[in-house]
Amino acid sequence: MIQINRAAVLGAGVMGATIAAHLANGGLDVLMLDIVPKELTDEEQKRGLTLDSPEVRNRIVEAGRQGLLKIKPAPLYLKKYVDRVEVGNFEDDLARLSGYEWVIEVVVENLEIKRRLFEKIIPHLHPQVVLSSNTSGLSVNEMAKTLPPELRKRFLVTHFFNPPRYMRLMEIISCDEADPELVSDMAEFISRRLGKGVVYAKDTANFIANRIGVYAIYRGIEHMMEMGMTVEEVDSVAGPATARPKSGAFRTADLVGLDVLAHVGNNSYANVPDDEEREVFKLPEFMASMIDQGKLGNKAGQGFYKKEMVDGKRQIFYYDYNSGDYLPLAKPKFASVQMVKQVDDPRQRLKTILGGADRAAEYAWKSLRDSLIYTFNRIPEIADDVVNIDNAMRWGFNWELGPFEMLDAIGVDRFVKRADQDEVQVPEALREIGRFYRFSEQGGKEYYDL
Repeated sequence: MIQINRAAVLGAGVMGATIAAHLANGGLDVLMLDIVPKELTDEEQKRGLTLDSPEVRNRIVEAGRQGLLKIKPAPLYLKKYVDRVEVGNFEDDLARLSGYEWVIEVVVENLEIKRRLFEKIIPHLHPQVVLSSNTSGLSVNEMAKTLPPELRKRFLVTHFFNPPRYMRLMEIISCDEADPELVSDMAEFISRRLGKGVVYAKDTANFIANRIGVYAIYRGIEHMMEMGMTVEEVDSVAGPATARPKSGAFRTADLVGLDVLAHVGNNSYANVPDDEEREVFKLPEFMASMIDQGKLGNKAGQGFYKKEMVDGKRQIFYYDYNSGDYLPLAKPKFASVQMVKQVDDPRQRLKTILGGADRAAEYAWKSLRDSLIYTFNRIPEIADDVVNIDNAMRWGFNWELGPFEMLDAIGVDRFVKRADQDEVQVPEALREIGRFYRFSEQGGKEYYDL
């Protein structure tokens, strides 16, 4: 079993800093490094500091560390854990990396920038270090080409979901030359010490959760526009009524950031040329306009939703993609959605709403139909089995049921027959499956191996 007590994080942006915080939550001693500033601030000039002053050289990384005390939700279990995070920079402190057993790269999502950083740190790493990247979708094997053969054996992607303290999912993607035993040991360590739910993904664009989750949002947008529904109406359906989180589709997008969502979609479009649904990943024109206008979601104070004070009261508005204006919430009450509000079992909720006869039920069916077929077609491309995909969607996007659990809840035969009625192309392999999960005579849960 691998033992890790000291970890270094390369990058002190929001993601890097909050990963460092969660490592500190797990009892690890952490070193966080980032770039050296190129210019003095006005305050630094007034104080007579120079670009050689240690305080200036560590200004960016220290700001990341201090930000951990202000971010909400709190990334640290206890504020005093911030003391477990030491800071430094990429110019003065690389030699310190030799004392750390795990080094995690969390810099900007640019392959060349990551490669240059790896080249810079390689001479300073411990001989038995585990090196990982937190990339959300770049190729682990392309990054590995920069590394010497011996280090490739200990190189993998460890993709934390944001915010790391609260999101359970950890996607692990190993490069072709990684030592399988080490990868298994790291998965066990991350699960036990950091409390993560680990899934194993393939080296494909955006891995599992983002590939499926962003497809579901983008395809849902297409159905929304075709049916003339509003953002608010869609969210009333695409939440708990269909076994997904309260944030629905568009509040989730606001939480993630429209720019981040666009980056994931663009990455899929660029890197999956043979995907039968590739065109879905094209950024919708109205979203491109929103991004150009700075309507990026929660971090910008406005996205698909915004809050304003009206006559002394806080009022929420939703974005009207037809006019480009914000409109007051209308609080839609679809009969099919109302029917499931008091239903606790997500499986029963799903079956009930899909049996409805209003626009909400129609939207629920069309959006889920396409997402579930798309997901089925991704095995073995993005993962080897249904369990890893179901876990990824439950732990990474807070779905109550994974895609294959949804198919079981609907009934695979019933799903196929209804899709056939829509004249939608159904995978032949899906027609041969009765269900994806069952319990053995001994009471253990088994899954269908595709």
